[in-house]
Amino acid sequence: MVLPPRLCYTAAMEVNHAKTLAAAFRYSIPVLLGYLALGAAYGLVLTDSGLPWWLAPLSGVVIYAGAGQFLAVALFSAGAGIAEVLLAEIVLNARHLAYGISLHKRINGAGRFKWYLIYALADETFALISSLPGEEAGGQDRTLLMVYIAALNQFYWVCGSLTGAVLGTLIPFNFEGVGFALTALFVVLMVEQIRRVKKPGPFASAALVSVAAVAILPARFALLAALVVSVALAQGLRPQRRNDASGEEP
Repeated sequence: MVLPPRLCYTAAMEVNHAKTLAAAFRYSIPVLLGYLALGAAYGLVLTDSGLPWWLAPLSGVVIYAGAGQFLAVALFSAGAGIAEVLLAEIVLNARHLAYGISLHKRINGAGRFKWYLIYALADETFALISSLPGEEAGGQDRTLLMVYIAALNQFYWVCGSLTGAVLGTLIPFNFEGVGFALTALFVVLMVEQIRRVKKPGPFASAALVSVAAVAILPARFALLAALVVSVALAQGLRPQRRNDASGEEP
């Protein structure tokens, strides 16, 4: 039996989406493990602060800012006003300027998915997307792969937040050491990137710049300065490659 061309095309698209989703899931496994734990910690902190449990998954959908959500809960619990929280969030999330500059070519070429990728560019999503090959990876469409990675990461965060919030309303919990989950996740992602790209130079230079920034600058400026300088150094260390005849990004 021969299927009509339209049905063949639809079946092929479904297979391609399934393969790309599977590839995105494999890429995002480290984030899955980290976000379930870290999201649960956020949900526990939120309910421990006296806020309703449903704010945890809702903020994961509407805000999706990770560390910014932790900060917002802490500030609101301390009685801070909207203006104070807004200013603190701008300073905390200023690092995303460096993320956007680094990935602007890939995101601008994402078509109708561009705005979601901008919105969902969390720290861990940036780490995964920036480590993808320049061209299609394993025959999968790169834009679709980026979208699935971003969507899966947000899904993990929302699930973790919901789990923690529900448990926080039912079970007393000791919060000692919860904050280390974020540090552990970043370490895992860094190790995975080093193993994948096999070029330790940018990571070593970023580590030295970060130590110098913490030692020299005030705490509120150290992170942003380290990010800007590290991105500049990474671009300088990047080997110059000629674009292909089509003019696409190498």
